[in-house]
Amino acid sequence: QVQLVESGGGLVQPGGSLRLSCALSGSIFRFYAMGWYRQAPGKQRELVASITSGGSTNYVDSVKGRFTISRDNAKLYLQMNSLKPEDTAVYYCNLEAVVTMTGPRTSHWGQGTQVTVSS
Repeated sequence: QVQLVESGGGLVQPGGSLRLSCALSGSIFRFYAMGWYRQAPGKQRELVASITSGGSTNYVDSVKGRFTISRDNAKLYLQMNSLKPEDTAVYYCNLEAVVTMTGPRTSHWGQGTQVTVSS
């Protein structure tokens, strides 16, 4: 059974920094990509950053130059610098993978971690 657990969220002042972590437990057969999504009150969930098995990264325009996604083994990170109030949201870790050798490609989600940017 695959589980994703986010951590590192909290309250930070505008201009501050946070680093989110996502720990993967359980085994997977093939890894395709991981990403960070966020959802603010009254808004739809959006993809913030993603990273492929080959290490290629992509970012939504609003966070380019401020956020960095990275991965090592079973952990995914999101370094967030120069935070703005509009970054306030619940941040979710996502995994796209084939869990078993004969199984389909599936999407997995963590429970989310709250990031609040406010003075």
